[in-house]
This record gives sequence, C-alpha cells and structure tokens, in this order.
Amino acid sequence: MTDTSNGAAPDSLGMRQAMLAMPDQIRASMDAIGDLGGVADPSAISEVLLLGMGDSGFGGNVAAACARPFASIPIVVYAGYLPPSWVSSKTLVVAMSSSGSTEETLESLEAAVESGASLVAITNGGELEKLANRAKAPVLPVVDEGPMPRASLGSLATPAMLALEQIGAFPGARAWLGEAVAQLESRRTALESNSSPAAALAERIGSTMPVVYGGGAIGTTAAKRWKFAVNHNVKRPSFWAPMPDLCHNELVGWDSDHASQFTQIQLRHDAEHPQTARRFSYVEEATAEAMHDVVTVEAEGEGPVAQLLDLVMLGDLTSLELAAAVGVDPGPLKAVDDLKAQIGS
Repeated sequence: MTDTSNGAAPDSLGMRQAMLAMPDQIRASMDAIGDLGGVADPSAISEVLLLGMGDSGFGGNVAAACARPFASIPIVVYAGYLPPSWVSSKTLVVAMSSSGSTEETLESLEAAVESGASLVAITNGGELEKLANRAKAPVLPVVDEGPMPRASLGSLATPAMLALEQIGAFPGARAWLGEAVAQLESRRTALESNSSPAAALAERIGSTMPVVYGGGAIGTTAAKRWKFAVNHNVKRPSFWAPMPDLCHNELVGWDSDHASQFTQIQLRHDAEHPQTARRFSYVEEATAEAMHDVVTVEAEGEGPVAQLLDLVMLGDLTSLELAAAVGVDPGPLKAVDDLKAQIGS
C-alpha cells in the first residue's frame, strides 16, 4: 500500500493531514465556543432543524446521531430548498455552511426565519453570517477549516453539538466531545504507524467496491460517511445500507453471483441492539459467497461521539490509502465542479 505521507502519491490539497486533524478541530472548537448568547429560551423550543447540504450538512448528521438518545425533543436533519412545513416560532434552526453561500441552505433558512424560527448559524461568513446578524442570532465559527468541507467534520459537528447542549437537547455534549478527542488522538497514532489499520483494510478491499453496513444511529451514520469517502477520495462507486432494514430488501439482492466485485464492511459499536448484532452474523454468512471479503470494524472509545468519529476517521484514512494505491488525488471533485458549472450556466 502506498504511503500518502511520503509524497509518492498525489494529495494536492493535503487531505491526509487535514483528516488526521479531527481531534485538533474538536478541541479548537470547544475552546472557541462558550455560552451562546442570544440563543432561544430552551423552554420555548419544541424541535430542532439541523439545516445543511453535502459535507457541511453531514456535521448535522453526526450531531443528531449522537444527541437523539439523550434528547427530549425531535432533532431533524434536512437538506433542500424549502424547510418542512411544520417549522414555526417553536423551532430552532441550526444552519451549517462553511462558506455561508450554499444556495439551498440560504433559501431554506430564509423561509424558516419568515416562519418565526430561531436561528444558530455555523459558518465563516457569507450571506449566512449576514442573515444571522440581521436576526441577532449567534454565529459559531468553523475553526481550523480544512481544504474541503469533508476534511472539516470536527469543526462542523462540534458547534452543532454544543448548540444542542445549551438548549438541553444533548446533555453532557462537551464531556462526550472530550472523550472523542482522547480516542481520536489514540487512533491517529495508530494510523500514522507502520502498521496502520487503514492500510491493512485498504489492502483487503483492493480494487473491489465497498458495501458498508451499520446499525443504529452511530453505525448508519458512519456507514454513510464511508460510502461518501470512497466516492470522494477514491472516485470509485461504493454503497451503504442500514441494519436491520437491509435484511428486508438488500439481502435479497445478494442471492446471485456477483463475481466477488464487492467487499462487505460491517461497522460495529457498543450501542447496537442485541437483535441487530444477531443479524450482522446472519448477513455475513448469507452473503459470503457473493463477496470478495467480509470485514468487521469495531468502534473504539467511550461514548457515542467517540465511537462514531472513531469509525469515521478510520474510514476516511482507509479511503485515502485506497486512493494512494491507484494514484488518485483525493482532494479535487471534478464531477461536482462540472455539475456546478453546468447549473450555473
């Protein structure tokens, strides 16, 4: 496996170092964000809408997955041009955009504010910051911003979690984030060693297409991120599905010969339901003949934030190892840029 840190493989944007910096991003965000002056009275909030697109919005997915088991109010993640019809003066909207110029987020947010919703903005400027200033709403920075939004996950998810903590929707978030920093620093040491688990995983995946399965909020969110990481960084198809739902649909699709084009990756964590754990074992046995390999990845760390982000960091670095093996520059996203140019024209 090619070492992306030795200059032999292209990494024009420095994605490897940026993705290894996740614990530093979390720590810097916690240092930068204290009490959120101007946030709505928690007793007046009946639901939270986490609003964002693409990699910026994925920070909302992480925050929601970690907070929901502790929350007494609904936390909804949304991406699109118009907010849900139920948004009202009792809704807190946490809008996320590193640039502050994401058109879908801005249009949806304007409609939400017109409906009377309260706002917390997570951004480094643009129209989002201007809109928040006009609404006299808190603006939380995206500190240590990476070369691409997907390399800034720690800087995007942390402010969202701290905002949820302040309104009582994620009690103890700051402590859980501290546990995550400790685990990610430990994971980083392993990933930078000569026996990197990411390099070993990439070796097993080889030239196949990863099919990533995860259960519960932690596992499904991590599985989605693994799929995105392979798409973005390796420029290769990848797929994901949630456990146990996949047992009612996708499982049937493996009842044929796929010539071992796929490697199944099972993401496991401590918060799995016992029945979900049993289904993982069954799915592995039932699909083994259709797979190049079946790989189990166990989350490490204490608490939901640590375990979810541990799986994310390992998946990100595995994708970078896969990219290095075939000489692909992980940073640029030509297909996305071409699409934006076409829509803009």
